Formats: sequence, structure tokens, C-alpha cells
Amino acid sequence: MPQISQLMEVYGSQFFWLLIVIGIIYFGIAKNMVPKISKTVDDRQKRISDDLAAAQAGQDKAEQIEADYRVSINNARADAVGKVSDAKAKIAKKNEAAIKRADTAIAKKADEADAALKEAQSKALKEIEAVAADAAQAIVKTVSGAKVTATDAKKAVKAAF
Repeated sequence: MPQISQLMEVYGSQFFWLLIVIGIIYFGIAKNMVPKISKTVDDRQKRISDDLAAAQAGQDKAEQIEADYRVSINNARADAVGKVSDAKAKIAKKNEAAIKRADTAIAKKADEADAALKEAQSKALKEIEAVAADAAQAIVKTVSGAKVTATDAKKAVKAAF
């Protein structure tokens, strides 16, 4: 077969042209395609880095806003607690003053009632002594027939009480 016998004669030249075509393709890709691909990869990597940096900056800003929010909430809470404490203290002072006034009024009324009670007790005791002296005078006169004076009867009743 003539094709097979030509194969060895043409083999060297075909191999030579194959190497030249592969070299041209290799250098064409290396000079034209690789820089474009590298630039695309570098641009993509830069965009990813920039996006990550922007995301990190956004997260840092959000954390700062949250920290400021928590500080303002805590300050507002402390302010509210202080105002409530002040209001409680004012109300306690006001109530304390009202209680003191009420205690003073009650003590005054109690003293007046006590004085009135002692006066009434004193009057009642004098009346009881007078009635007891009269009764003792009448009893002695009725039982023994002896006459007792009013002063002696009062002295005897006082000694008995």
C-alpha cells in the first residue's frame, strides 16, 4: 500500500508542521489569552476583596450603631430609675410630713381626750365620794343611831378609797 509507505516519508515534515502550529497556538494563547484571563481573574478578585471590605465596614458600622443604641438605652434606663427614685423620695417626704401632721393632730386630740377623761374621772370620784359619805352617814345613823358629821363621813370614805 502506497499510503503506508508514504507515511514514513511524510512523517518528519508533518511532525515539523505540527510542532510549528502547536507553538503558534501556544504563543498566541500565552501572549493574547493569558493576559486577558489574568486580568479578568485579578478584577474579579479585586471586586471580591472590595465587597468583603465593604461588608466588613458595614458590619463594623452596624456593631457601632448597636453599641451606641445599647449605651443610650442603658442611659435612658438609668435616667428613668433616677427619676422614679426622686419621685419616690419626694412622695415619701410629702407622706412623711402628712403623717407627722396627722400624728401631731392625733396626739393633740388624745391629750385633750385624756385631760377630759381625767377631769370626768375626778368629777365622778368626787360625786361618788359625796354620795358614799351621805350614804355612810345615813347608814351609821340608821344602824347605830349615832350622829356622824359630814366631814367625818368624808374622811372615812376617803380613807376607804
